[in-house]
Amino acid sequence: MNDTDTKNAIEILNRIMEVELAGVVRYTHYSLMVYGYNRLPIVDWMKSNAQEGLTHAHRAGELVTLLGGHPSLSIGKLLETAKHDIGDILRESLEHEKTALDAYYELLKLTEGGTSVLLEEYAREMIVEEEMHLDSVNKMLRHPGDVEAFKT
Repeated sequence: MNDTDTKNAIEILNRIMEVELAGVVRYTHYSLMVYGYNRLPIVDWMKSNAQEGLTHAHRAGELVTLLGGHPSLSIGKLLETAKHDIGDILRESLEHEKTALDAYYELLKLTEGGTSVLLEEYAREMIVEEEMHLDSVNKMLRHPGDVEAFKT
């Protein structure tokens, strides 16, 4: 990669790191705000997402240092709507997952065509994971028996 592409990749990776760290905070908060009969499996799912976000942030930070950059100490946007109905929480989760997915696609666009096979493969792998997260949240937002995807 040339210097400009490396600089751009570091910026995108730092943004990914920030978004994933925001997810850690977001999913940890959500896990504390779930009430009702289905609380336990939803709390476990939220805690798992928080842990996964930390792993994703760490991977992005490792790539920042691989490229000679400095990992960000910032955290991504945190939205607090003060709505804690599980539907509201899941809709906010859907938006968060879309933000992360967009950042990974941005990295893929930068690296496609052989500028960095490492970063291209990383971006593709993470896109698959984020697409699967979006699918999980989308299915959770559907009413039982609904086959069509949930639309925001």
